[in-house]
This record gives sequence, structure tokens and C-alpha cells, in this order.
Amino acid sequence: MKQVFSITFTGQAGFIFQLPLGYRIGIDLYLSDCCQRYFGFKRLMPLLYNPIELKLDLLLATHSHYDHFDPDSVPLIMSNGKTRLIAAQDIKVEAEKLNLDRSRITYLKTYDVFENEHIKIKAMPCDHGAETPYAIGLLIEADGRKIYVAGDTCFREDFFTNSELNNLDVMIMPINGAFGNMNEVEGARAVNIIKPKLAIPCHFWNFAEHGGNPDKFKEEMKNIYKSENFILMRQGETIEI
Repeated sequence: MKQVFSITFTGQAGFIFQLPLGYRIGIDLYLSDCCQRYFGFKRLMPLLYNPIELKLDLLLATHSHYDHFDPDSVPLIMSNGKTRLIAAQDIKVEAEKLNLDRSRITYLKTYDVFENEHIKIKAMPCDHGAETPYAIGLLIEADGRKIYVAGDTCFREDFFTNSELNNLDVMIMPINGAFGNMNEVEGARAVNIIKPKLAIPCHFWNFAEHGGNPDKFKEEMKNIYKSENFILMRQGETIEI
């Protein structure tokens, strides 16, 4: 019997994975309200996590937008002297602004691989628009599980028919339909192409400007694709896979 592998949804596009032996990975965590200060996008979902209290082994960031690479919380997360940052190449500029420890940062471009004794991470292609050319998705293999984090991307059938995405345990993808991302219908279509054991939509409800209706995704999955292989997670909820 496999031991427990848990996934916690932290809101927006953020997740924390915990492996059976306690190894913890944070992905695209947005734990502040810095987007209001910089861009006028007010956070609508509550702040549930104190970044300085998070004990992470790895922090992953798919691109440099502040709701994925949070300049207010990343330095606090990494202040423990242990957490490693695995990030898209466009984050290098932001990391240097923050004077982060370079020895604990690995930058990935599409198809690059980071691997240690706990986890294998492959940077996958995504299309978040011409202004974000270095954005990546993530194919994560750990403890016998295979998880695809699509990252912020529009619908690209050529990406989703990639044979590397066969036999996924979990697929995570945006459904907000704004700023170059898939909408609810496109997200459901992508899930139908890949057919993971479980799909988890994200990127909804945190900003009024971002859109995203998980109920519309649910109805599309049920009525068009006759599928129940998804879960709508509330902020702070943890599931086991």
C-alpha cells in the first residue's frame, strides 16, 4: 500500500505537496496582497498562511508574475537557509532584486530537468502570451505519482497531446480565461484530451479582474464529457492521492 501524498490548495494558482516522508514542495504561492500595491488587483481570498512559518524543501515558480512569484513572501519562505527555489528563467531578474541566495536557486527553461533523491521536475511548454515567453509548466514525478501543473497557459492542443503526459495521477490547470489563460470550457477540453486520474482547476476567485467560474468547469466536465475525474478545491483544503 502506498503511503499518503497530500495536495493543499493555497488559493489562486498555489499548491503545497507533501510527500509521505515529510518532503514539502510549494508551487506558485501567492501569500500576500502585493498585487494590489503594484497593480491595483485587490486580493479577495483571505490570507491563511504566514510565509515565514512555512517549512518547504522546494519552492517552485512557473513565471515571474507576482501572483506566482510573490516578492513579499518568497524572501520570508527562503529565510530559513534551507528552501531551494526552482524557477522559470524570467524570475532571475526578480530574484536578484530581492538578493536571494543564488546557491539555492535553479532556473529552468522548457524541457530542462531538476532532480534529486525525492523528486523529478521537468519544465514543460506553455503559452502565456508574447510578454511572458519564459513561462513554463511542470511535470512532477515523486513517490510513484505523476503530476502535471500546466502553469498559466492558453489552450494549446499540441501541448496536451504530448505523450509525456500519459497516465497522469493529477492535472492542475487555470480556468480564469483572462490574461492569456484557458477559460473553463478550454480547461475541461484539455482535461478530456489528457484524461488524468484527477483534475484540479485553479486560478479563480482571488482577483475580481481575473475571472474564473469553477461551477462552469464542473458543468462542462459533467454534461459534455460525462466525467467525474475532477475536484473543486476550496482555499486551504487538503486532499490525499
